[in-house]
Amino acid sequence: MSSFYSLLQKLKQSVTEISPDQAHEMIQDEPETALIDVRESGEWGDGHAAGAVHISRGFLELKIESAFPDKEQPIVLYCAGGTRSLFAADSLKKLGYRRVYSIATGYKGWKESGLPTMRPRMLSESERARYGRHLTIPEVGEEGQAKLIDAKVLMIGAGGLGCPAAFYLAAAGVGTLGIVDFDVVDESNLQRQILHTTERIGTSKVESAKKTLQGLNPLVNVVTYDTRISSANVEELFAGYDIIVDGTDNFPTRYLINDACVKLRKPNVHGSVFRFEGQVTVFHPGVGPCYRCLYPEPPPADLAPSCAEAGVLGVLPGVIGLLEAVETVKIILGRGETLVGRLLCYDALRTEFRELHLDRDPECSYCADGRTFPGFIDYEQFCRV
Repeated sequence: MSSFYSLLQKLKQSVTEISPDQAHEMIQDEPETALIDVRESGEWGDGHAAGAVHISRGFLELKIESAFPDKEQPIVLYCAGGTRSLFAADSLKKLGYRRVYSIATGYKGWKESGLPTMRPRMLSESERARYGRHLTIPEVGEEGQAKLIDAKVLMIGAGGLGCPAAFYLAAAGVGTLGIVDFDVVDESNLQRQILHTTERIGTSKVESAKKTLQGLNPLVNVVTYDTRISSANVEELFAGYDIIVDGTDNFPTRYLINDACVKLRKPNVHGSVFRFEGQVTVFHPGVGPCYRCLYPEPPPADLAPSCAEAGVLGVLPGVIGLLEAVETVKIILGRGETLVGRLLCYDALRTEFRELHLDRDPECSYCADGRTFPGFIDYEQFCRV
């Protein structure tokens, strides 16, 4: 029978070992290289190599193919001192991964070489219990959940779109949720605005929303702004937030939100609904088109009636609002393909989704490259014209 020492020597002959400096150079030359920390959670929490992904040795075979399905992708593994990563690399080779490397001196050698390290934000026991289903997803995990907890999202509107979006963002653990709305709860809202209740009719929408959201997740900081968004306050409102979610139902406010996001370089997650139809996209300044690229001018008022005038199927804002929440979470995590440059259209009567490609307007008066921000305008007058 082979001893542990003899087995280790065999692995050293079959697995390519590299130094921390070689690993760092490989990552610089081939950015697609995956750096995987196979240590236990406690070790990861004490510090890890910058840019590393944590998959502990005990779960590596179970999670690796979903996290990194391309078996030609270069993968560099490390543990504390270089032993566990050898066994891990051998397992990956047996699974068909062809470019697998082990850092010979492990994390100890990485630190001693002066290479960049990070100390992750550690979740509390309460957070670990609440967000447990996120923690088992390789694309989220503790690092992703920490990003959600540290994120600041501003919701414009606590109505049909804002309610479901805010509900699920709070459930997901977005740490700070700002909500802007100047209206009060009306009985006609309750057909679709799920944060409000019958006994709150006549009360402030933002306070009603806050009460529901904190009842769902007391770990979330809900900041309310019982005010109408305008050119005078939009920059101050947006300043402390990472992402803006547009849950409004009128063109003047949509143009204002767009222009402020362009000026402040903030992602604008946009949704709209009409009777049985809805649309959702992401306007990300500098990355894709803005709202003005799609709608350089507002449509005539008679062609764009409000929900109060045209009506809306009560569950439809739920579908679109949840899609807005999904896009927001993806932006925070930096995972997946967002709807930047794509307009997703939903027809509830046909149960059909269609996707339209959106291009940036190279002559856009607000977001074109090199364009000086022209300033805020009289949006009510602009949309009347």
